[in-house]
Amino acid sequence: MPIKIPSGLPARAILDSERIFALEKPEAERQRVRPLKLVILNLMPKKIETETQLLRLISKSPLQVEIDFMKTSTHEATHVSADHLLKFYETLDAFEDNYYDGFVVTGAPVEHMPFEEVDYWGEFKRILDWASTHVFSTMYLCWGAMGALNYRYGVRKVDYPQKVFGVFPQYLQDEYCFLTNGFDEIALQPHSRLAGVNEDDVAANPDLQVLTWGPQSGPGLIAARDFSEVFALGHWEYGKYTLAEEYERDMKKDMTNVPFPQNYFPHDDPSLEPLFSWRAHGNLLWRNWLNWVYQTTPYDLTEVPQLRREKRLGTDRSIRHEPGSPRKDGFAPFVHDGYGVIAG
Repeated sequence: MPIKIPSGLPARAILDSERIFALEKPEAERQRVRPLKLVILNLMPKKIETETQLLRLISKSPLQVEIDFMKTSTHEATHVSADHLLKFYETLDAFEDNYYDGFVVTGAPVEHMPFEEVDYWGEFKRILDWASTHVFSTMYLCWGAMGALNYRYGVRKVDYPQKVFGVFPQYLQDEYCFLTNGFDEIALQPHSRLAGVNEDDVAANPDLQVLTWGPQSGPGLIAARDFSEVFALGHWEYGKYTLAEEYERDMKKDMTNVPFPQNYFPHDDPSLEPLFSWRAHGNLLWRNWLNWVYQTTPYDLTEVPQLRREKRLGTDRSIRHEPGSPRKDGFAPFVHDGYGVIAG
């Protein structure tokens, strides 16, 4: 939440430089307040599990948030009852005239396929077109991030011979970015994917910025310069046991390209409880995103299309583009520790 300070306080300039929200008294008195409106496009097979993970993160914010759920019409979900979808989900047709502060697009287990072979790719693009005029800021997760980066920015998907699977260190790229403000210099992030993004394509696009990057997993968090779109390649929303459940599921399918989840079980011993080592940063990212949306979205959401056309969403920030640690001395953290958790 913002802090309210006396007008002209010298600390205001310092707070602004650190991207801390501070409202002087006249600004605060003019501010109008309403609940945030979010819509979630849930592409994951286990709808209820994903709903729970996302709502758990959203609920950590002190803000009041109203949430709708969207589904695709060109793909039939098989891991959830038709009654659940009918009761809680609508297709794009029901949302076309609505405006939202925030939009969340989940991942989907299709990252190994060419985009054009995904049965709802055409509908996915139509939904993104709608969001580009009807939503203030969108958070894309995993395959949703890959698909959006490809369609919106021409960033190519890179297929991997083996799954990036486990919990990996991500190096913070800018200490005072709104979305990662408060992050430690190294944040742990779960990854579970058979593909990534072409980093040269990202670096060559001046509209994009890398916010966290890891030597094993590559970019973990990318954003548009005005934060109208945020792309999380990893899964800060995952619960403690999600990676274990995915590993057991894939092994039962006799899949041969599934590695043991790295940096997840203490001493790599699956008989021990996995460590929930990414929870704090996951909570912080989502609180930061919701707070940024709350502070910068218009009170009247029908103003969103004009703001997007004029590229007046939030503030353009000059943030380092090159992936790498904030450190200058070549220090490689977590090569080994006695507890056997991180070996990357």
